[in-house]
Amino acid sequence: MSGFRPAYESGASRLSVLAPLLGAVLAMAPAVSASAAAPAATPSASASTGPQLRLIPSSLDPDSDACTKASKTQVGSAPWAQLSLDVAQANGYTQGAGVLVGVVDTGVAPQATGIAGRVRASGVAAQDCVGHGTFLAGVIAASAVPGSGFAGVAPKARIVAERGTDQWGRPSADLVAQGIEAAVGAGAKVVDVSAALPKETAQLRAAIEHATAEDVLVVAPAAPDTAPEGTSTQASAPPPASYWPGSANGVLSVVDVDIDGERPDDVPQPARADLAAPGEGITGIGPKGTGNYVANGASVAAAFVAGTAALVRAHMPKLTAAQTAARLKATAAHASVPLLDPSGALSTVLPTTVPSAAPDAPLRLPEAAPTSHIVPRAWALAGASLLLGVLAAAAMAVTRLRTSRRAQRGGRA
Repeated sequence: MSGFRPAYESGASRLSVLAPLLGAVLAMAPAVSASAAAPAATPSASASTGPQLRLIPSSLDPDSDACTKASKTQVGSAPWAQLSLDVAQANGYTQGAGVLVGVVDTGVAPQATGIAGRVRASGVAAQDCVGHGTFLAGVIAASAVPGSGFAGVAPKARIVAERGTDQWGRPSADLVAQGIEAAVGAGAKVVDVSAALPKETAQLRAAIEHATAEDVLVVAPAAPDTAPEGTSTQASAPPPASYWPGSANGVLSVVDVDIDGERPDDVPQPARADLAAPGEGITGIGPKGTGNYVANGASVAAAFVAGTAALVRAHMPKLTAAQTAARLKATAAHASVPLLDPSGALSTVLPTTVPSAAPDAPLRLPEAAPTSHIVPRAWALAGASLLLGVLAAAAMAVTRLRTSRRAQRGGRA
């Protein structure tokens, strides 16, 4: 596949070795009965024998007048994405406590499994009919719950939910801009946006500039989750394009990769991207029930990056938003689109700025001590004492010599 299919030199092996493991992981999970009324997808196309989880779509058909249904199926083992990113090791450094993350999407269900008690949502933002915003909030910050192996990247971070779409999940530039502004105003240090829009607007640009000025890191997908209608094959796919707000200055843009470290087939190609993260067959939470769901797309990958940014901002609070983004990119696994590495972002010692080659300051010798009369006097006294000692020794020697001669004379007589 042309475009942004990464050829990982160090990151691919980490994903590729997990491909056989996924089948074993899913085999350990309980099966679920099929339901013709609800969409479902396996966490991986290659793992058709695993349990089927309800699909979290990015939007719903308004004519259906039905919200995403509850899931009762839990996957008991850790999902492949968390294993590949080694989230458990990253959480040994920090779990994101004290960091507020904005989620600008379809809303977030405040009582959803794993995030209840850590979500600020009001009005329409607290109603998530689609479930996509709740799913992303879970990828970012869900804590582990009994019976499920899933947990988010920053399980002690908090979420502030803002709408960037209508109730059916259809985004607009004005709604996204309003959502970013609201999240920044609420005190978020990281803002995750799910939309990838074909055009930028003045209001959206102003919202991004405001976030940058307030030291807030905005993370967004570099491309939409699904290709436009009529582009179902690679041959007919449109050329790479720029999408917003991911293409804006100061925004960290993300593409999705599968378990083999490659971009999925038949997905939109962005003109550029800063990072890559897992985004196909991702397990997470939904707006209803205690079970797990599955979702796909660059918006899901962006949530992994947003969660990691929350970890970095918790672990290194003195870093600015720009420095946090630079650290995430500098510590990522080498590839055409660098692969996110949460543990590396938290533990790697990066080189500091090289100082300018300024000439060395001239060496200043200490000035001579002020003249003192004490030292000369001391030397004079020492010299006099030495002279007296020498004279005394000489006198004694002369006396002994005379005494010896007299003794000798007396003996001769």
